[in-house]
Amino acid sequence: MIGLVSAVVFLPAAGALALALVPRENDRLLRLGAFAVALVTFVVSLPLYFRFDGGSADYQFEEFARWMPSFGIGYHVGVDGISVLLVLLTTFLMPLTLLSAWHAIEDRPKEFVITLLVLETGMLGVFVSLDLFLFYVFWEAMLIPMYFIIGVWGGPARIYAAIKFVLYTMVGSLLMLVAILALYSQHGLTTGTFTFDLPTVTRWVMPEGRAQTLMFLAFALAFAIKVPLFPFHTWLPDAHVEAPTAGSVILAGVLLKMGTYGFVRFCLPLFPDASLAFGPLVWALAVIGIVYGAWVSTVQPDLKKLVAYSSVSHLGFVMLGIFTFTAQGLVGGLIQMVNHGLSTGALFLMVGMIYERRHTRLIADFGGLWQIMPAFSALFLVVTLSSLGLPGLNGFVGEFLVLLGAFQVNRAVAAIATTGIIFAAVYLLWMYQRVIFGEVTHEENRRLADLTPREWAVLVPVLVFIVWIGVYPVAFTGKTRAAVEALIAEVETKARVTALPVARASLPSGMLD
Repeated sequence: MIGLVSAVVFLPAAGALALALVPRENDRLLRLGAFAVALVTFVVSLPLYFRFDGGSADYQFEEFARWMPSFGIGYHVGVDGISVLLVLLTTFLMPLTLLSAWHAIEDRPKEFVITLLVLETGMLGVFVSLDLFLFYVFWEAMLIPMYFIIGVWGGPARIYAAIKFVLYTMVGSLLMLVAILALYSQHGLTTGTFTFDLPTVTRWVMPEGRAQTLMFLAFALAFAIKVPLFPFHTWLPDAHVEAPTAGSVILAGVLLKMGTYGFVRFCLPLFPDASLAFGPLVWALAVIGIVYGAWVSTVQPDLKKLVAYSSVSHLGFVMLGIFTFTAQGLVGGLIQMVNHGLSTGALFLMVGMIYERRHTRLIADFGGLWQIMPAFSALFLVVTLSSLGLPGLNGFVGEFLVLLGAFQVNRAVAAIATTGIIFAAVYLLWMYQRVIFGEVTHEENRRLADLTPREWAVLVPVLVFIVWIGVYPVAFTGKTRAAVEALIAEVETKARVTALPVARASLPSGMLD
């Protein structure tokens, strides 16, 4: 019998296979079918949240099947507090993404919706894989559909952006594969058990030394490129600008989280000594990314490129939180992954909506939209405020916890990172002022229609979660707390250092409540 996790992962691929049999002339049926498959996948995934025991640090909903036992490869999937929210974020965003592309994608819609559904299976597989070989298969599998989404349905420079995306990702991925094989070999030679099973390998304490450092660097490079962590970010603006709106939403909302997730799931527990040793370097790169991303966003004339560079800044907060090795920082980093997916995904959706109307993304081509599109302007304001971290909205929760953890570790680093919030207010509010307020600067804008029922249906669910997380974050932080505390204890136990003040930072009772 197929388990719940497997059903969630492979339902989109099964739907894609069914849609492949539908004639391409049935355009409406194809779009409705893809949306229905994505929506059903989200509904099927909801028990992962409601039946998840937030008080347990163990993997839940586990499934295991023998795949290639002679090589120590098995089909092992499951979720814990680190992955469950990312799975739900993926299943939540996909139906909204398909709905947003209803009129935006007119060329080869059949291939487009099938590609998105196959991509969803690949992304979900990455988050639930508990076997290193299986994880790598899904990691590479999701690369192919994303390449086609950018390269086939993207903008004028789509081929350049798609190839750049693949080359950057492949370089890191191949080195990670070498590290996976080295880890497999070293674990087998030391314990006598050759296996790719992640929980089994994680229980083994890798000796401190050059081998651990090299493996950490190989994994870290693959994940840093995907985040993207400064200075490995240069592929991101091209990919975002050239990708269609749906591609940008999935790229920002889900794909970038695979990098930050990889650091938490693999680097910290497998290579604790190296993770601690390189922690200060990661802090430095994260803070540089926070400030650099904000400064570069401020001077962007293109709305989409502004939002793209803002991701470099926001994900810098996530990386900073992860490498504080404190409960507050790690929980904040995990929640900020979800917050960034919602807020930045919504920003890309709304930029796409006005692009469909005006076929331009230049800030100078707008102005005075509050008079013409009051509903759009009001919702755009909420999303903008959530992205800059206004208290009461989702962005504040993650950034506050990250900075709380950072201040326990290094006050200077935390103080510099805090300036990123100020700079975010500068570039986001200045962008909003130029686009929404003032006089109508172009006559073409006077004929713009306000939000349609379909667009309301796309945006309202995102806004509900933006407010929900901001007002009642414990509904989400409560799912991650036990897993985070167990991870910190595991790193502390394994670490070959005499003093570990960072990892021993305590979580005051009720702090996350």
